[in-house]
Amino acid sequence: MENWKDIKGYEGHYQVSDLGRVKSLKRWVDNKGNGGYFVKEKILKSNIKNERYPIVGLTKNNTRRKFRIHQLVAMAFLNHKPCGHKLIVDHIDNNPLNNNVENLQIVTSRVNTTKDRKGYSSKYVGVYYNDKGINRWRATTSVNGKVVSLGSFDTEERASIAYNFALTQLDKLKDYTQ
Repeated sequence: MENWKDIKGYEGHYQVSDLGRVKSLKRWVDNKGNGGYFVKEKILKSNIKNERYPIVGLTKNNTRRKFRIHQLVAMAFLNHKPCGHKLIVDHIDNNPLNNNVENLQIVTSRVNTTKDRKGYSSKYVGVYYNDKGINRWRATTSVNGKVVSLGSFDTEERASIAYNFALTQLDKLKDYTQ
C-alpha cells in the first residue's frame, strides 16, 4: 500500500509517496484578488530534461520551485535534512529513476562516490595496485582536495586497513576542530 506524507513547506498543497510519486492536492487557489479556481488532485509528471534525476515543480504563493523527487522522498520518509554535500541521498541500485524509499539511503558524499568499485584494480576504496616498478598495493586518501599517500603494502587487505584507520583519524580530527 502506498503511503503519502505532506511535503514540508507545502502542507495542504502537495504530498510525496514512499513509492516516489508526487501529487498536487485538491485546493482553492486565490488569483490575487481576481477570483480564483479549484485545482484537482492529481499525480504530477516528473521531468528529466537536463537533469540526471527526475524533478517536479511545486508552486506556492505564485512562486515555483523545482525539487528532485528522491530528495522529497528522503525528507518525508527518512527524515533527511539537506545539508549541502555532507550527507546526501543515494540510490542503492544506482537507478536515478527508482525513487522508492526502500531504494534510498542517506550516506556521506565520500561513501556515495566510492561505493561501486567497477573498473578499479582493488575491491577496496582508497586502494590500488601499483605495478609501475613497485608491484605493491598502495593506499591513498584525499584531504582538502590534496591526495595523501598512506603507504605501500604487501597485501590489498593491509592497504585497506590503513585506509580505514586513516579515515577514523580524520573523522576524530574533524570532530575535534568543530
